[in-house]
Amino acid sequence: MNGSADDPLVDRYPEQGRRVLVARLDSFGDVLVAGPAVRAVAAGADAVTLLCGPQGAPAGALLPGVDTLRVWAAPWVTETVRPLDDAVLAEFRALVAEERPDEAVVLTSFHQSPLPLAMLLRLAGVPRVSGASVDHPGSLLDVRLRPGEDLPEDLPEPERALRIAAAAGFALPAGDDGRLRVHDTTSEPVPAEVAALDRYVVVHPGASVEARSWPPARHRELVAAYADLGVPVVVTGSPGERALTAEVAGDTGIDLGGRTSPAGLAAVLAGAEVVVVGNTGPAHLAAAVGARIVSLFSPVVPAVKWAPYAEHVELLGDQDAPCRLSRARDCPVPGHPCLTGVTVDDVLAAHERLTGCVLRTNHSPLQAPPADRP
Repeated sequence: MNGSADDPLVDRYPEQGRRVLVARLDSFGDVLVAGPAVRAVAAGADAVTLLCGPQGAPAGALLPGVDTLRVWAAPWVTETVRPLDDAVLAEFRALVAEERPDEAVVLTSFHQSPLPLAMLLRLAGVPRVSGASVDHPGSLLDVRLRPGEDLPEDLPEPERALRIAAAAGFALPAGDDGRLRVHDTTSEPVPAEVAALDRYVVVHPGASVEARSWPPARHRELVAAYADLGVPVVVTGSPGERALTAEVAGDTGIDLGGRTSPAGLAAVLAGAEVVVVGNTGPAHLAAAVGARIVSLFSPVVPAVKWAPYAEHVELLGDQDAPCRLSRARDCPVPGHPCLTGVTVDDVLAAHERLTGCVLRTNHSPLQAPPADRP
């Protein structure tokens, strides 16, 4: 048992140890960036239940430290369309009764509130709840961080989640660097045409909202440019993005649209020389497998919070464009200048900086990469 003998939470549940529910209710990428906080909770708990929404659950299945993964669609989450009624409340109460947590840690982003879930947790009988809330929580939170006061606003999302876990009493174990991480996927099968390649670049053209997307035509130009340079390109995407990946792959790229599971996508990303991706879930998955990333990042949300949390990242996109911090889903500026200003040559130059290799012979050779760069 990881708790101390005088820990009241352990004393109250001697037969089951310290059971903690960690909640992150939104998207695939949001759950991935919560991974370090989940590992911190796991280091101090006897059992961890991760509560995710339907969009985030596939990412939850990849995270170390999770003993039980539960899925519940919260009515207040943007992607969830369901009424808040007695049936939904009964469903939540039953879930909590089955898991029997003696405390909960509610992880949220800067623009979200933990209080709706905290209220339901209270009603379901969870005796201790922790979270970060701008609004006064009344009796809903036992441990409260106040964003902008005792929780800095400009933190990368993984560090924000770790601060919430730490306030609840959970710290990363010695030797854990706090980086994003997923279960080992090296044994995960990848499509034969990818497995046969000695080198390849991944281009992931999709994004959850239009305002965060580099134009499909520009992606297609990039795939063709890599082909002209003799560099194979693998184009990835979800089942709903098959038309997009086919358009981008054209006649020269390998189209994996809808052909990989989350674990399979992780394996493909891990083998890439470089991953070219926008602000979307697979960017965080690429970070979790240690890939070098060219991040096509629209400033509608702050890069300091949401850029890939990884060592080797080249951030492209005008971070001072008029759409900055608007959180727009559809581009509010004619011409989408924050990303259309990024050229294929900009991406190739970022690739060269990340790898230290020269792709384009008409450019002067780059300096060798630092010794600690993989």
